[in-house]
Amino acid sequence: MSEHLSDLLLTPAEMAAVDAAAAASGIDSFGLMERAGAATAAAALRLHPGALRFVVLCGPGNNGGDAYVAARHLLQSGAKVALFHLADPARLKGDAARAQAGCALQGQGLEHYRPEGGDVVIDGLFGAGLGRAVAAEVGTLIKCITEADLPVLAIDLPSGLDGRTGKVLGAAFRARNTITFMTRKPGHLLMPGRELCGELEVFDIGIPARIVRSAAGCVIAENKPDALKHVLPAEQLETHKYKRGHLVVFSGEADKTGAARMSALSGLKAGAGLVTIAAPRAALAANAAHLTAVMLHAVDDEADLAEWLSDKRLQTFVLGPGFGVGATARGFVTALADRRLVLDADGISSFKDDPHQLFAFFRGEPRLVLTPHEGEFSRLFPDIGDDEALGKVDKAVAAARRANAAIVYKGADTVIASPDGRALINTNAPAWLATAGSGDVLAGIIGGLLAQGLPAFEAAAAGVWLHGAAGQRAGKGLTAEDLAAAVLPL
Repeated sequence: MSEHLSDLLLTPAEMAAVDAAAAASGIDSFGLMERAGAATAAAALRLHPGALRFVVLCGPGNNGGDAYVAARHLLQSGAKVALFHLADPARLKGDAARAQAGCALQGQGLEHYRPEGGDVVIDGLFGAGLGRAVAAEVGTLIKCITEADLPVLAIDLPSGLDGRTGKVLGAAFRARNTITFMTRKPGHLLMPGRELCGELEVFDIGIPARIVRSAAGCVIAENKPDALKHVLPAEQLETHKYKRGHLVVFSGEADKTGAARMSALSGLKAGAGLVTIAAPRAALAANAAHLTAVMLHAVDDEADLAEWLSDKRLQTFVLGPGFGVGATARGFVTALADRRLVLDADGISSFKDDPHQLFAFFRGEPRLVLTPHEGEFSRLFPDIGDDEALGKVDKAVAAARRANAAIVYKGADTVIASPDGRALINTNAPAWLATAGSGDVLAGIIGGLLAQGLPAFEAAAAGVWLHGAAGQRAGKGLTAEDLAAAVLPL
């Protein structure tokens, strides 16, 4: 776990538990609201010094209470402030009612707001606790503000976003800036939430770290390399290539060999001691023409593979990139059931008609890594993929448990999940990674880390981060070849 509270990801339910525990410990809950509102006002003044008017939108809960406090501080600073509320302020309770009573502004209903040039909107309607689609009047207001292209500063989370899943619940603000308190939520990192939050700041309002950490489930976090370095093999002067692991990548037919070569090079760059491409005899020449540091071995069928597997040093494999969909892939996976395997692309699609056949091979200590994109995920886990009640993290964890595998659920917000319930959200991947062959490189990186002895989940997580870092180094306009060349070990 990170030592920095701002690095934690707490679900809205966990954050509610933090608030309750803070109040139970004797901390003044209104004092926390006062600091949150003051921080919001300070951020608004810093970010928008030229604002002609601050338009503060206040909801019916504590997010609205933060907004009332912010409005009071803005008014005291000399700014022009207009306040609009959802529902009857007289029905507010607890700290939110106290915040509203302390604000001298007389607010109006949301329906009375009309955008003016120079407006800056402070969104205090719902925050992260929203669990259902926004009401029609809120959706109309969001559309009005969006069409007017006004800057929005969201308190905690843009209203309309689910704090756990990052999903839009009917409609949501696109904030230019978001200020949240103590820690982030998964919805700040998951798409489309990450884009709708704009620039995110985390502000410490004074809840003790021990209370925050005690309420954190510690199963969802941002994917960062520092948390993974403890599982890397120690660097020793007295070593040799087999101690650093032997990775085998399976090649497709002679006209489909490029994907395997990119995986193989990436595994080598990620630190594997040696890498071999296992190719059909008819594809050996095509591969040999492009290889130097990577070795070749002929494997035409399951009998060839079974004979080769008598060498127990062969423990880690990548199957899928350019391999072809069908019975051969399924047969090879069957032969590899007691080894470590990264199954990607065609390898995944080969089990679309009977995914449980695949899952049955890999019981016990997790040694399988699956790297599906959205379509592949839905083919392997159709019921999980179609469940609209689940967010991406929930889906990835459910799939990992079913398959007893590390799942790399790819996308702009790639989620890495373990059968034990841990999940990491990756954030370092640039948009230009969405190019042909990028997934082949990722599979090879993960395979290279598996070959060095990393557990499946940690190898998957580190591989995803290294993939993003390589994309940043290679820059815009990269090809998969550029990406593979830019891979560096942790």
